[in-house]
Amino acid sequence: MRNEREARGVRGAREAPAPDPVDARIGTRLAELRAEHGWSLGELAERSGVSRSTLSRVERAEVSPTAAFLNRLCHVYGRTMSQLLSEVESGPAPLVRAAEQPVWEDRASGFVRRSVSPSHTGLRGELVEGRLGAGAGIAYDRPPVPGLEQHLWVLDGTLEVTAGDVVHRLGTGDCLRLRVWGPTRFRCPGPEDARYVLAVVLP
Repeated sequence: MRNEREARGVRGAREAPAPDPVDARIGTRLAELRAEHGWSLGELAERSGVSRSTLSRVERAEVSPTAAFLNRLCHVYGRTMSQLLSEVESGPAPLVRAAEQPVWEDRASGFVRRSVSPSHTGLRGELVEGRLGAGAGIAYDRPPVPGLEQHLWVLDGTLEVTAGDVVHRLGTGDCLRLRVWGPTRFRCPGPEDARYVLAVVLP
């Protein structure tokens, strides 16, 4: 009986789905950053406001990180999300073809993010393409870097951007410039999906 139970346990382990490769690389890099700062999971939880269990599960790639989660950790580590994501990709190059631009999806919100600019941690500016489905929204409780400058250009659809207490409703072709110091929220009211370009400039 014992051998049968052990065999079932092995079969169950083998049948468990493998973690998403991107999630695994992100988890590894986040664990490296925490180790570089000499922080325990508890210390990082206090600094980020994210529970220890969630931090641990993301580092082990047991769950996929959301954009809001990554934004909180980017704030703690003083880097933009593009910089963090570029650190889990291959080395920097001056040209990146459309088919090779990294795409990351926040499955919880339906937000899809394409890193358009070639990755390089030493540059201050970057371009990002974002897509939100009709009715979807994503909220950030703080900027990854205080005073971050953003230029948001809507390519298709309608997008509502809330910065502080001010709500901006943008249609196709509209462009919004803002400096981000506090919470922001992006929402696609529909009826069509929203696609936009976000130019990000470090202060």
